[in-house]
Amino acid sequence: MSHGQGGGPWSGGGPPWMRQGSPRPPWWPEGEAWPPTRPPWMRYRGRFARRLVLLFFGFVAFIVLVGIAGYFFGHGTGPPTEGPPHGFFWGWPLLVLLAVLGLLAAGRRVRRMAAPVEGLVEAAGRIQNGDYSVRVREDGAPELRSVARAFNAMTAQLEASETQRRSFLADVTHELRTPLSVIRGQAEGIADGLYPGDAAHVAPIVEATQTLARLVDDLRTLALAETGHLQLQKEPVDIASLINDTVSSFESQAQAKGVTIAADIPGELPMVSADAVRIRGVIANLLANAIAHTPAGGSVRVSATRVDGAISVSVTDTGEGIPADLLPRIFDRFVKTPGSTGSGLGLAIARDLVTAHGGTITAESTVGSGTSVRFTLPL
Repeated sequence: MSHGQGGGPWSGGGPPWMRQGSPRPPWWPEGEAWPPTRPPWMRYRGRFARRLVLLFFGFVAFIVLVGIAGYFFGHGTGPPTEGPPHGFFWGWPLLVLLAVLGLLAAGRRVRRMAAPVEGLVEAAGRIQNGDYSVRVREDGAPELRSVARAFNAMTAQLEASETQRRSFLADVTHELRTPLSVIRGQAEGIADGLYPGDAAHVAPIVEATQTLARLVDDLRTLALAETGHLQLQKEPVDIASLINDTVSSFESQAQAKGVTIAADIPGELPMVSADAVRIRGVIANLLANAIAHTPAGGSVRVSATRVDGAISVSVTDTGEGIPADLLPRIFDRFVKTPGSTGSGLGLAIARDLVTAHGGTITAESTVGSGTSVRFTLPL
């Protein structure tokens, strides 16, 4: 598709990852079309430039015609006579009037074109100063209205990103405060002689440092995934064996909780190209959440099947379920169900890892009945 056609995929220009045929980056927003389409305002760039050129040359041509007409009106076509040139008393005032009207029309047109541009310049200055709530009026020529719409969409996205950034910093600060408070309290107590430096009083410090280490690793994984720099060590993986091994590693934890855990994996599943360590981490995260939120006597089941050119893996529990108002945001960062003791990053990381593999992840839940989280890996 050529550059002149609006709405189609970008076939050239811009960063390589935006060109047609390039794979969808893992950080590309959910629900946005890939490959990206040309913004509508770019369709008007050539038309807008042509209008400016035509306006300029039209004005020049008008002045030239006025001059030529003035010459003939002023000198006439007959023999020279004494006194004012032939037609002087009525020709030149008319030409001056026409010139003034032309200048007024051109000036009105220029002002109409310049006013929205001035608004854009002023709004850009406010954005530079950190005011992302600014919006511009969508008026003027069609080209400028399209640019204004694109500008407003950009500022809305910047405002949402800034809000998300501040919320993220607040959440990170909150998550760091708890383990740091434990470390500081225990260490000061031992240093002041309030607690003996034995294993029982050092253990909370070790546990808090482990929590900090996991949080830092999770944040690093999120940052790499969202910037498109997450490196996957893909290789042929027997997904059935991977699921069975991961389930086996959680049997003791499930038994301690009084929860039954089982795997329902057909033996004829094909191999998938995936990062085994990352996918194991996704399954482990889903199992840990399911066991943590399933009461004694409940069950957790892992199933897998081949569907539509992909492997679908589901982790289903009979636990407490997820509130309906929270379910749409369950894969967002730092979103936790009531009573959860985790950082709220596990499902966000699982989503990014599955997306990086080209798959999808969804959740279904009914309060009091349980939750089912399903993700796919393309073959």
